Amino acid sequence: MPLIETPVPFLILWALIGYGLGSIPFGMVLARVMGLGNLRDIGSGNIGATNVLRTGSKPAAALTLLLDGGKGAVAVLLARAFAGEDAVQLAALTAFLGHCFPVWLGFKGGKGVATFLGIWLALAWPVGLACCATWLVGAAVTRTSSSAALIAAAFSTVWAVLLGYGIGLVLGIVLTLLIYWRHAANIQRIRAGTEPKIGEK
Repeated sequence: MPLIETPVPFLILWALIGYGLGSIPFGMVLARVMGLGNLRDIGSGNIGATNVLRTGSKPAAALTLLLDGGKGAVAVLLARAFAGEDAVQLAALTAFLGHCFPVWLGFKGGKGVATFLGIWLALAWPVGLACCATWLVGAAVTRTSSSAALIAAAFSTVWAVLLGYGIGLVLGIVLTLLIYWRHAANIQRIRAGTEPKIGEK
């Protein structure tokens, strides 16, 4: 965990910037713009890339993945350019919270997987790449996006320590716990064997 060196008013500012960026519901916007319907009425009702894929549009799902990951990365990179590591990690956390609980959607947002990966790629790219690779392996083995996300989240702090970003350990643990909390219903379906497979409409 980094030392708190940034003045509190500036930490609040970076928290708000992170939240504002994270709360942009790109999946909802792309679905509307591309005529795919209201994501709330499709599949799980989630606003993330996995549910966008259930509309049948791979380009929309890919764009959602990139943009949801990008907003987490931008929050981190902006804070890193103008503030200290304490502000960087705070902006990362609030960007994740913004995606999961966006004010524009009544605080009912996504599950944060793409944003989680984007945050790690910007915080420490070797850790981010390891998390992405873990997700890909998990997805190939389980064929479910949620299982892959849970596996990647579980390994993220391991990668952070092994790859030299121990300062992000506390943030990593918090993000992992949030990922598991947001996937509580998915975990129940995984146990019951009813979790939808990747690409299933």
